[in-house]
Amino acid sequence: MTKLILLLFSMTLFSCGQKGAGETAAPITEVKKASTTTAPSFNADSAYAYVEKQVSFGYRVPNTPAHKACGDYLVSELKRFGAQVYEQEATLKAYDGTPLESRNIIGSFNPDKDKRILLFAHWDTRPYSDHDPDPANHKKPLDGADDGASGVGALLEIARQMGMKAPEVGVDIIFFDAEDYGTPEFAKDRYNDTSDTWCLGSRFWGKNPHKPGYKAEFGILLDMVGAKDAVFYKEYISMKYAARYVDEVWEVARNLGYGKYFINANGGGVTDDHEAVIEETGIPCLDIINHDPNSENGFRDHWHTQNDNMSNIDKNVLKAVGQTVLEVVYNR
Repeated sequence: MTKLILLLFSMTLFSCGQKGAGETAAPITEVKKASTTTAPSFNADSAYAYVEKQVSFGYRVPNTPAHKACGDYLVSELKRFGAQVYEQEATLKAYDGTPLESRNIIGSFNPDKDKRILLFAHWDTRPYSDHDPDPANHKKPLDGADDGASGVGALLEIARQMGMKAPEVGVDIIFFDAEDYGTPEFAKDRYNDTSDTWCLGSRFWGKNPHKPGYKAEFGILLDMVGAKDAVFYKEYISMKYAARYVDEVWEVARNLGYGKYFINANGGGVTDDHEAVIEETGIPCLDIINHDPNSENGFRDHWHTQNDNMSNIDKNVLKAVGQTVLEVVYNR
């Protein structure tokens, strides 16, 4: 698959360790008139507090007390906002055979609506800092303030807003578990680093949705959406399967004045939860993910290092992403 992408599109597939080699300009679509439906105002201070709260639990690695405590908190918050909550527990198998006690957490708003939008992020944190510049840190877990907590924090604020003002459509917010337990760099000589070692929770949900035959018009994944100076390119898999929705989201962002974050250019592909959902359910999904085209691995310097902490989180970026998503949801 990667070789085919290289031949046809002159870019690599990057996943937790492999980067997109180049970006090409995306055609600029016609700018639509501003929408007439008023979406709630995304509160960046609130979203920041949700990110900070998750980090305060400690490392949210499956099989740990901090992981369970944070999961309980996420469930309680979704219930507090009025969502119908489903908890999907499963023992999943890590790349090295380790059994992972995992929990997908689903909050449904307007559960009786047939027209639905899926919003999702992963809530677990990586057990390894395998891209840290100091080899002594490679087997240490990390805070995951950006990689994990930022997407969940933004979705918690979106859920809070929906609890106060319901959208016209049904919305399902899913916090997927065991996304970030893929094969570490230091173990690739012993274990394969294939896409199925990542995104375990989303793949399980895709095979076993919380409602049989679950369908949504489209889905939006938020991953690493809180770092300073973040930029979001049009990710390859998103464009392959959900181009019309990618264009819509990026256009909404530009209309809101967030064009400096949402770059109108194609980026590389990334193995992420959206790919698992697409493959298992056929629901077109897009990934809003921070991409650094100038780095070796396609991500920012704090990615999978001990530096993925609260010092990287920028309320302005959370606002840009969260307000854009709210506008998309409330103007269906």
